[in-house]
Amino acid sequence: MKEINEYEKDLASIRTMMERSDKFISLSGMAGIMAGIYALAGAAAAYFVVGYPLWPEQFESYSIDFDDILWKLLPLAVLVLVLSISTGLWLSQRKANRAGIQLWNATSQKLLLNLAIPLITGGLFILCMLFTGHFGLAAPACLIFYGLALIHASDNTVDEVRYLGFSEIVLGLVCGLVPGYGLVFWSVGFGLLHILYGSIMYNKYDR
Repeated sequence: MKEINEYEKDLASIRTMMERSDKFISLSGMAGIMAGIYALAGAAAAYFVVGYPLWPEQFESYSIDFDDILWKLLPLAVLVLVLSISTGLWLSQRKANRAGIQLWNATSQKLLLNLAIPLITGGLFILCMLFTGHFGLAAPACLIFYGLALIHASDNTVDEVRYLGFSEIVLGLVCGLVPGYGLVFWSVGFGLLHILYGSIMYNKYDR
């Protein structure tokens, strides 16, 4: 009985240390994979909603000519965002439950704050660009600000998040130099890169 009590005390101490850690370890790699899948599905749907059967060069001109493109894509973007966030929260909560720690703690609060500042700033800036007709810069701006947000929050989570952030920034800068291919770069950045880094995190931390 004494050995069992000591074992339980050790487990409690480990949980306390994990909760007080500066690293948010409940982040699920599978959440990144699912977010990437949602993004690819959303990009395909966006192409058929506003672009089909146009090629990327034609798609850019088509997008600039019609002001209602924002209202066509906004519900789709919101749906992808809601699915990604809700799935991420569910999978991270499940991982935290298996580890016996709380998902919402001081570390996760700090992570959310560090992530939110660049994301909100970038979102407002992108809306300004859209309402002033600079549609061609929206996709690169999304990738760059998202990358900055990941890097800003990476001190409070696993290292792969930082590498993902740098990859998003580089992709966004290249995207800015290739007009008309925003949807393609968006699909790679939010789709394929999420699946790649999510798979790495899943194999490294979740299994």
